[in-house]
Amino acid sequence: MAAEIKKPWLKFYDGVKETLVYPEYSLYTLWEESCKKHPDRPAYSYFGKEVSYSKFCSQIEEAAKAFKTLGVDKGDTVSICMPNTPEALISFYALNKIGAVSNMIHPLSAENEIKYYLNVSESKFVVSIDMAFGKINNIVSETGLKKAIIVSVKDSAPLATAVGYMLTKGRKVKVPRSDMTVKWKQFIGEGRKYTGDTYVPTGKDDTASILYSGGTSGYPKGIRLTNLNFNSLAMQSFEMCQILREGDRVLSIMPVFHGFGLGICIHTTQYFGGCSIILPQFSAKTFDKLLTRYKPNVIAGVPTLYEALLRNKNLDGVDLSFLKCVISGGDSLSVSLKEKIDAFLKSHGADIQVREGYGLTECVTGSCLTPTRMYKKGSIGIPYPDTLYKIVKPGTDEEVPYNTDGEIVISGPSVMPGYLNEDEETSLTLKVHSDGLTWMHSGDMGCMDEDGFIYFKQRIKNCIVTSGYCIYPQYIENVIDAVPEVLMSCVIGIDHPYKVQVAKAFVVLRNGYEPNDEILDRIKKHCEKNLARYSWPYEYEFRKELPKTLVGKVAFSVLKEEEKKKRDEANEKPADTAGGVENQV
Repeated sequence: MAAEIKKPWLKFYDGVKETLVYPEYSLYTLWEESCKKHPDRPAYSYFGKEVSYSKFCSQIEEAAKAFKTLGVDKGDTVSICMPNTPEALISFYALNKIGAVSNMIHPLSAENEIKYYLNVSESKFVVSIDMAFGKINNIVSETGLKKAIIVSVKDSAPLATAVGYMLTKGRKVKVPRSDMTVKWKQFIGEGRKYTGDTYVPTGKDDTASILYSGGTSGYPKGIRLTNLNFNSLAMQSFEMCQILREGDRVLSIMPVFHGFGLGICIHTTQYFGGCSIILPQFSAKTFDKLLTRYKPNVIAGVPTLYEALLRNKNLDGVDLSFLKCVISGGDSLSVSLKEKIDAFLKSHGADIQVREGYGLTECVTGSCLTPTRMYKKGSIGIPYPDTLYKIVKPGTDEEVPYNTDGEIVISGPSVMPGYLNEDEETSLTLKVHSDGLTWMHSGDMGCMDEDGFIYFKQRIKNCIVTSGYCIYPQYIENVIDAVPEVLMSCVIGIDHPYKVQVAKAFVVLRNGYEPNDEILDRIKKHCEKNLARYSWPYEYEFRKELPKTLVGKVAFSVLKEEEKKKRDEANEKPADTAGGVENQV
């Protein structure tokens, strides 16, 4: 059946294998195989403190014993409410080793969100950063929690860093007294009492971890991801990237509770024997120090990360020739922003271009990437090995012609088996087509050209319908971002008395530029020249920065809520600032 699917992208694989052989076993076992190949290489670096694969293996075993001592059995779910620390990585692999399931929670989540994550996953235990435990403690009586393992940022940090932390931020962290808490070191110590075997075999189709969809709108859904999902992603990403080598250092600042961070920056890096440079918190202001101190070979991040790169004045004249690969994913990257990043990299000695990827948490993360030696303007690349893409008429399995917009659907080994306790949502997302394959319906609009390159257009639900016309914010953003003074933009739909909705653009300018009428006029004229009249932004607003979601994406839902509140309070119609748009039927 699969042979009937069009695969025009294969001619651009250029040395990449079309098909790989995936293991039948757990993600821990795949990691262990890597450990045996690279025992003395650094597996991760935390505030500059490097830990070898063999040492990491010992840490995982210690944690596995501790979890077994608590009574965690095969199939049980344990929540990890942590930023990027060694304990988060250790817990992730240790739980998989004993056949348990990790439930990844953002530590900055609100109390009710944490309660939901704990209850929907039926977690009896949680590994929590100390600063998040106060929220957990407030709702613990409404959950099934039995024990909370408390971790501090300083626990695995070098001595000087630990002392500095306790003299500053650490002093403010107060862990409420509770009979259900145990500190990490005590937890590990208790585990030494366990004398049995910790390894519990699991298969490729067993659930390994639960991540949450935590997108820019809607309530998050738990996404069940299997051993095969993680292992296939690691193997495919390594094969697709081509330039990765053992010992390469990956700046792993994407969070472990996000598919991009956990699947690419951690598991993929560990698979090929690389070193994951982890930090519990990322600051755009210190981005230059991260690069110059750690000299990573690979950066994987969302577009807002590269926005921070461009805005950091301390990188002027800094040599970045150590960079081998820069990948952008997790959110759409405008053509203009990509060109600005590429120019920045070239001017700083890095003979590379940013490679754009695409994916969803429903397939862990990336499943499509720009080839090494081929870039098409506006494209998000071609599918990974063993991964199939089709563009279909929304709501159907009817494939549309090349260069025709439709819904992006994906089939392959990294696609989830389903949502957690959401059978109806699963059936709406995973559908068996007439070709006999199960396809994941992304909810994203896009198209495919004759060469198989994929072009992302917009989330289907984010389409703005104005006077019967469907306009895509992403397209408008690409046009606005092409104005030299503009760093990035976000376009949303706002209510209009008779057009239903019109577009409003929020604009962030590049360093050195301040909002003024001249720049606004230039942006307007550029839009009027490059956009259909009905899609001209109705309003423009300059911002110093755009609101972000917990994982760093532009939170357009926040902008929508702000606009709704503002208009409700003002109780007035939107002003016509687009010049003549009112006359468009």
